[in-house]
Amino acid sequence: MKTVIAKALLNSYSYSEYRKIISDLLIQGKSSGDNQSEDLTHYSSLNETRMHRLDKTITISEEILLQLKSLKKECIWLVIAEGWCGDAAQLLPVFNKMDEVSDNIEMKIVFRDENEELMNLFLTNGTKAIPKLIVLDKKTLTVEGNWGPRPKGATELIQNYKEKFGKIDETAKTDLQLWYLHDKGFSTQNEITDLMLSIESENAIKM
Repeated sequence: MKTVIAKALLNSYSYSEYRKIISDLLIQGKSSGDNQSEDLTHYSSLNETRMHRLDKTITISEEILLQLKSLKKECIWLVIAEGWCGDAAQLLPVFNKMDEVSDNIEMKIVFRDENEELMNLFLTNGTKAIPKLIVLDKKTLTVEGNWGPRPKGATELIQNYKEKFGKIDETAKTDLQLWYLHDKGFSTQNEITDLMLSIESENAIKM
């Protein structure tokens, strides 16, 4: 596993680098990933607009801010994403804001289709669902935990919709985006911070 992770890190990008790659692809009329279509390019364009907005509006709650600043262990957040993914567009700006307020977190992003070996290690119910945030010990690259592809409330919304209607359609996608809009990133902040505090606690016990 460490070899796969090390290889992915060599092929990773900062948040600003990731954003630029997506923007440059859109200028060429393309989306990221192996598959190209008008739909995927359309989603990528919508997502870029969302990310611009979220970069300006996402805030970190005072409680989460203090908890993130209290983290002692240096770690890397290795995030698997793609530009066309609606969930990634909603969540990456939140991850980035959390990264910015903690001296001990460094976020790196990789594209799913370029890192199949890594993706296959972190499947969700057998699927390549993204985004996936993998918490690594910065010194050893040991996997400490992972999170994704959605916060619990968003996951439940999609599961309930699929049970009721049998498939995920444009209405479900719109409902999901509205959920993210109303949540303002706070569920994601709470869930990931809980994960980070749990990792710190476990490491303290081991020591």
